[in-house]
Amino acid sequence: MLAAELWYSAYWVITQSVRWNPVRRRPFRERLAARYGERLPCVDIFVCTADPQSEPPSLVISTILLLMAYDYPAEKLSVYLSDNGGSVLTFYAMWEASSFAEHWIPFCKRYNIDPRSPAAYFSESDGRQDLCTPKEWSLIKDMYDEMTERIDTAVMSDKIPEEIKANHKGFCEWNPEITSRNHQPIVQILIDGKDQNAVDNEGNVLPTLVYMAREKRPQHHHNFKAGAMNALIRVSSVISNSPIIMNVDCDMYSNNKDTIRDALCFFLDEEMGHKIGFVQYPQSYNNMTKNDTYGNSMLVISKVELRGFDSLGGPLYIGTGCFHRREILCGRRFTEDYKEDWYRGINDKIQENIYDIEEKAKSLATCTYEQDTQWGDEIGLKYGCPVEDVITGLAIHCRGWESVLNSPTRPAFMGVGPSTLAQTLLQHKRWSEGNFSIFLSKYCPFLFGHGKIKLRHQMAYCIYGLWAPNSLAALYYVTIPSLALLKGTPLFPQITSPWIAPFLYVFFVKNMYSLYEALSCGETLKGWWNGQRMWLVKRISSYLYGVIDTLRKLLGLSQMTFAVSSKVSDEDVSKRYEQEIMDFGSPTPEYVIIATIALLNLVCLVGGLRHIMTGGWNVLFNVLPAQIFLCEMLVITNIPFYEAIFLRKDKGRIPFSVTLASIGFVVLVCLVEILVPIV
Repeated sequence: MLAAELWYSAYWVITQSVRWNPVRRRPFRERLAARYGERLPCVDIFVCTADPQSEPPSLVISTILLLMAYDYPAEKLSVYLSDNGGSVLTFYAMWEASSFAEHWIPFCKRYNIDPRSPAAYFSESDGRQDLCTPKEWSLIKDMYDEMTERIDTAVMSDKIPEEIKANHKGFCEWNPEITSRNHQPIVQILIDGKDQNAVDNEGNVLPTLVYMAREKRPQHHHNFKAGAMNALIRVSSVISNSPIIMNVDCDMYSNNKDTIRDALCFFLDEEMGHKIGFVQYPQSYNNMTKNDTYGNSMLVISKVELRGFDSLGGPLYIGTGCFHRREILCGRRFTEDYKEDWYRGINDKIQENIYDIEEKAKSLATCTYEQDTQWGDEIGLKYGCPVEDVITGLAIHCRGWESVLNSPTRPAFMGVGPSTLAQTLLQHKRWSEGNFSIFLSKYCPFLFGHGKIKLRHQMAYCIYGLWAPNSLAALYYVTIPSLALLKGTPLFPQITSPWIAPFLYVFFVKNMYSLYEALSCGETLKGWWNGQRMWLVKRISSYLYGVIDTLRKLLGLSQMTFAVSSKVSDEDVSKRYEQEIMDFGSPTPEYVIIATIALLNLVCLVGGLRHIMTGGWNVLFNVLPAQIFLCEMLVITNIPFYEAIFLRKDKGRIPFSVTLASIGFVVLVCLVEILVPIV
């Protein structure tokens, strides 16, 4: 009990490091226009996708089309897609998008469309048809629907029609021997922005569009997303070489056509711009339910904690919705006399043969290129960690650069959040495991950042680095006090003792302040309650497995893996999500832990009530009040799990095998407590 209390006290102190002096920033886009006009730097945009089944190509190209349609000079934009699966289906979708872009981009700019993701626009545009004629709106929508239908049909059949393959030389890169884990490097420039013939249907220049699938061989580790990003940095250096690199996830879309100009306001600021290494936007989701069933909105993190980071030297890099200087991703340290060449991407544009450029780019995307180099260490995104973004951002800060958070009222980027409990737990397992592995490595913020960044900045990074070990204290609190209640053993001071005051004070003040933060960030009361439940669930499942897997890797018993969160849900799952009904579906080890804890607390509460019936009101008000209250709160929190175990009959209920295993574990724990007392 003392160890758990000391742990929570220390962790509370660490969390306060980002709550003392939050910073709110606002870009002045009109001043940027007045000062620079259209004399703006070139921008390379990176998008990574891994699997056409988990991340449908029709979803990916909606993101690609949006990025190509930004309100920014098209000749200064280059969009790159890294296909980690090396799928011809994804390349086909890109080829379709390159043709549709000739119609979509001028349509967006002609009518000032926002958002410019065709999927988002057409799903929301019932009231926006007055921007253009109904005939033109219908024509564009029909073109988009026909394109997505062709793509989805190809994905379902897993085959590209032969007549389509004849339309582009890139299709020749694929043959029957190619697999997602064994293929040569593929680089195809679908639209060359330097080509005078690469224009839309109104004669305006189109942005450069590039498809890349780096080489994969079974005997070579490909380093997941970090490896893909590093390959993109090299490939783009021989095609566009823009000084600014923006990266987004393939399931995200920009909610603001002026996002690039907003970010440049910080880079080009005359007073502080030379210090800024990257500009980070918060991650937001467009599929959150009103009461955020799975606690995925992360509003408090975005609107409180990241703003607190900004006062300490800048927010951490969260892997998407971020603008970097190319030079800092190539390892440059900050110096006061460094001057960025903002126009090198423009000045370096020399008309070369596309075939020669593609061949040169392919040589930079081979498996062996990085051997005996500093790529993945001092250059590019760092390897060896599931959260390559966080460790890369920490290294950038330790090289002297600062970062800023731009959190506009209207979210700049919107993505697809997890819509099942399994997806949520998988995502948080990866995050907690990755951040904990950083904490236990040479990159621990307290060690790696010592003397390089502020102590409070080090503490801020550790908020997420200590997510995983929080599971141990949480697991203690949801089991031991309840088992003690079952046995009738008091662990807390009596209600009449003055020593109960600190426990009551911490409980009520902590929860009231948490509620205040949630409501002030836009959450509902029920949303806050759902968030509290999910923090408990994640701590006793995802974070616990994060601790176990991290320790296994440190002991050499397992290797790092990277599981891609699926962006696809079937109709029944989507319906339950919209109705805010928790979905469990297939059995997982995490569900066994969750159900076991829920059932154990129910049994212990019944046992505690038995003590009240036999011992009278003295037991309730003097001996065991704190434990009864704690157990009651846990039982109330777990009500959705009891419903999923005992009452629900739909496919989203807790599987019977999980229920059976959980009952067995509860019986075993109770027998052990009787025969060999734990408390």
